[in-house]
Amino acid sequence: MTVAAAQPPEDRAASSQAAAEAARYALLRRLAPSMRHHLVVNLQPIGMIYEVMERRLRSPEPDLASVHDSAHKINGFARAALGSCLDVVSWLAPEDGAVTHVADGVRECTSLLTTGLSFRGFVLRNDVTPFEGEVPRAAIRNLLTAALIHVTDEHAGPAELVLTARAASEGAQLVLALHATPGEKGFAGESTYRPIAWSDVEALAAAERVQLERDGAERVLLTIPWARA
Repeated sequence: MTVAAAQPPEDRAASSQAAAEAARYALLRRLAPSMRHHLVVNLQPIGMIYEVMERRLRSPEPDLASVHDSAHKINGFARAALGSCLDVVSWLAPEDGAVTHVADGVRECTSLLTTGLSFRGFVLRNDVTPFEGEVPRAAIRNLLTAALIHVTDEHAGPAELVLTARAASEGAQLVLALHATPGEKGFAGESTYRPIAWSDVEALAAAERVQLERDGAERVLLTIPWARA
């Protein structure tokens, strides 16, 4: 009987890195529809405001105050759209050393996913309250969104997703719990890309040095290490 040789450390590291990269790619593919909505939400009003402004300018005696107000609104939506574009780019190419407060990071992730999850029959409830301490922005983004998508891939709606968090010595502890609820199922179609598996969440957790625990199939605990001062 022969025993397979242990995998060299450099091979294990390369394998772990490859798994994390594959998980990141799958996660970004699943987040793409939400990112698309995030990008266009501030662009759509610009065309409508422009059409109204153009009609006003064609009148014999245009109301310049109203035209000025419309131009001001266009400028505001354009600036917001630019901010959305820069934010989406930071998901694709995270800035080294970027940190965030836990409540802000959770709010960012939930605002990105709430609409898409509601189409699938899930209500996302954010019960995270602010507390001191910052965590790496990429870590909370990747792990929280991956955990949310994984849990909702494994369980069909209707259900409620509840997020809570607390500060611990080793880091910020974020709890995601799913509770089945009565009601109608969602009406969104099947995803155009593969499900996020638990192994994907584990690969991302290892890459981001996040402690990952699972209590059954409906509760996930993430312990995200504090960012270094």
